[in-house]
Amino acid sequence: MKKMLVVTTVVFAMLAGTACQGRDDTTSTRLALMKTTNPEPIRTLDSNTKASENDVKKEVASMPELYDVAVIKGKKDILVAYKVKHMYRFRMKAIEKKLTKKLEKKYPDANFTVSSDYKIFLEASRLKDEVKRGKISGKEAEDRLQQIIKLQQEKT
Repeated sequence: MKKMLVVTTVVFAMLAGTACQGRDDTTSTRLALMKTTNPEPIRTLDSNTKASENDVKKEVASMPELYDVAVIKGKKDILVAYKVKHMYRFRMKAIEKKLTKKLEKKYPDANFTVSSDYKIFLEASRLKDEVKRGKISGKEAEDRLQQIIKLQQEKT
């Protein structure tokens, strides 16, 4: 009986250890949905738009309804993923519309994709971590950015 308990415990520990090895995420990425991570804005490739990723982040972060913003600037597109404070969640569509209008007015030459979806925010955080660690090149990062944008467009 004691052997059975030991074997069961060892098997359970091995299963629990291997179940957590799905992705190569950093601690900040794993906690991105639970707390404020405030990821740095990144650029995948050089672009011809005048909008700086840091300026866009400051512009979005200045809105009182939002508390966490991820900005990724690609060759043609800029992805803005954000989290909405709990008290404002009933007005998410209005906030997204207001934010999109604000960004397009300030940076008319840029193509923005704006999302409050947690999945998009998480993917943006993962992309930022991979670029920061040097795991992927600028071209690969641009491809991943386009996949994230396509995912966002399929959602709507």
